[in-house]
Amino acid sequence: MTSRRLNVLVYTGTGSTVESVKHAIYSLRRLLSPNYAVIPITETVLLKEPWAPSCALLVFPGGADLGYCRVLNGEGNSIISEYVRRGGSYLGFCAGGYYGCKKCEFEVGNKAMEVVGSRELAFYPGTCRGGAFKGFQYHSEKGARAVRVNVVKDAFRGAGALPEVFTSYYNGGGVFVDSTDENRDVEVLASYADNLDVDAGSEKAALVYCKVGQGSAILTGPHPEFAAANLSPQNDVEGYDELIATLRADDDARTSFLKACLTKLGLEVNQETSGVPSLSRLHLSSISSDNVDDLLHSWEEIINKEDGEEYIKAENDTFHLQKPETMWSVSGLREALTPDGSSDQKSVSLNNGGIVDYSTIVKHIVTHEEAWPEAKATPYFNHNAFYSSLQEYRRSEPEAEEWGNFLMYGEVVTSTNTLLEKNFKLLSRLPSGFTLTATTQVAGRGRGSNVWVSPAGSLIMSTVINHPAHLASSRPIVFIQYLAAIAIVEAIKSYDKGYEEVPVKLKWPNDIYARDPRQPSSLPPSYVKIGGILSNCSYSSGSYQIVLGIGVNTTNGRPTTSLDALLPSHLAPFRIEKLTAGILTHLETLYKTFIRRGFTRDMEGTYYKHWLHGRQIVNLETQGGAKARIVGITTDWGMLRAEELGSDDKPTGKIWALQSDENSFDFFRGLVKRKI
Repeated sequence: MTSRRLNVLVYTGTGSTVESVKHAIYSLRRLLSPNYAVIPITETVLLKEPWAPSCALLVFPGGADLGYCRVLNGEGNSIISEYVRRGGSYLGFCAGGYYGCKKCEFEVGNKAMEVVGSRELAFYPGTCRGGAFKGFQYHSEKGARAVRVNVVKDAFRGAGALPEVFTSYYNGGGVFVDSTDENRDVEVLASYADNLDVDAGSEKAALVYCKVGQGSAILTGPHPEFAAANLSPQNDVEGYDELIATLRADDDARTSFLKACLTKLGLEVNQETSGVPSLSRLHLSSISSDNVDDLLHSWEEIINKEDGEEYIKAENDTFHLQKPETMWSVSGLREALTPDGSSDQKSVSLNNGGIVDYSTIVKHIVTHEEAWPEAKATPYFNHNAFYSSLQEYRRSEPEAEEWGNFLMYGEVVTSTNTLLEKNFKLLSRLPSGFTLTATTQVAGRGRGSNVWVSPAGSLIMSTVINHPAHLASSRPIVFIQYLAAIAIVEAIKSYDKGYEEVPVKLKWPNDIYARDPRQPSSLPPSYVKIGGILSNCSYSSGSYQIVLGIGVNTTNGRPTTSLDALLPSHLAPFRIEKLTAGILTHLETLYKTFIRRGFTRDMEGTYYKHWLHGRQIVNLETQGGAKARIVGITTDWGMLRAEELGSDDKPTGKIWALQSDENSFDFFRGLVKRKI
């Protein structure tokens, strides 16, 4: 297996501020999607989890760098430094810029705010001196200003068109001075255009690039990641409206410069600059359309009527129930043009391109009680193809009778898992097999703090499973993720004749990997992640309600590879509708067998047939590096079974059960063992 660097990690722990984190994540996701997953992390992750192998960029936002020092001095900084020196990239905005220098000088002479001291990372072999402009106050916008920054174009050779100068938000950042760069490892990327209130040296360096071992770092004084669209008016700050207007007028130049910085750090930037897509309507249908009416009847207790309209006001989201005929009516079109939070059009927050609180936007469910949705309503998902495939697969899987009978589809949604799992009032009234699917997610969730990058072309679905509570001890819920993993691989390989050899595998416990088609055939095969499973569970009325989320790169080649890229030229590309039906059919059959007989030997054998870990040797880090060979999974709680190995790699006779320490990056780091 290979560990490709697809994560951009933004530090959100001690010392960072909410506003700085928000701006950093927004801008990075906008410029780097769908090539990378932008993930918030804390100091605990930096210190305890194996984040470095999959990290393309580590970002430290604005805040107070003394907080960073307090929790990361020593071990944490050693980990960060090693990551960068071994080929990683570091981006420090404002406080993150101070933190990446050899020395920090801040507000010298101001006893209430003065900070002077050395810093351990020392990527920049000099001092960051600030504030470059007077007036900074912690947790305030009173010292904020729009500053002009001159771009050093020679530092961006081959980067394309760049502005000579751009305007950036500034609030307390420094200027980079006194470099002892004997090896010419430092480049000034941009300088302040205005005179500063501190000794700025001859270059007035506002942003610097530092070569660090095999890696690199960019440190900034101003905030090129702050977009005017995400700044709120400050009635108590004179001139703040003009500041926002000035930044907005020069936003294209700022964005171009930030793209060039990310490219210089080795990242692949989305040159088209992803906008924030509007949420679409959700379309509720059934294999037998008149069953939709029965489902709606079961929702009567949670439906509120206001001005003749029907709403479900659930815990996290509000859903507006609509009929298909109202979608194209004059009143419906009028609604679509008003900024009232409607989900098929841009609301006020979407129009300005800024950060969106999706929980405040009403989600519209169109209930199709007479026929499946028309093609013009769902151009990226063919309901006829889905339901026809479901019926076709069921002919060879007689136990598959119900799952997929109810389908809700949205072209653009927040997260299929969140829409179900976070709205218990609705979830508690959904039957097993109810499935929500989408073409694009704007807030997709992965395991732990991971964000699953889900652009168009991904198969995205979440299915409800009502698991009887009285079976929880004999049919443990943990095995359902194994059933899902088997169902995905089996559905791919039985998609049609000729697909049996598609090279997909399972990584314990619930990731889907594919052989990397870019690896030369003369070399041993390497595998990259193309899918995953996220399971959330709650309890209601004698059942555990499981929301089983599945994401698979199907026709999209980013961020890793896709199923289509694995196919020989004579096989037709995958259709997401058909593959979704295949997964549901296999999953229902497996689950019903599991309920009757438990995790059978046949299931276990199928799981092993597809997994990557046969006879794999791992080191148990929490046990002093003890060596063990994986031999299977336990049939009680689904942990890895491994035999301990001696110095000669022969079994010692001890058998261990392994469980993850719940890190978000690599199950085979930080394994915890117990003797069995």
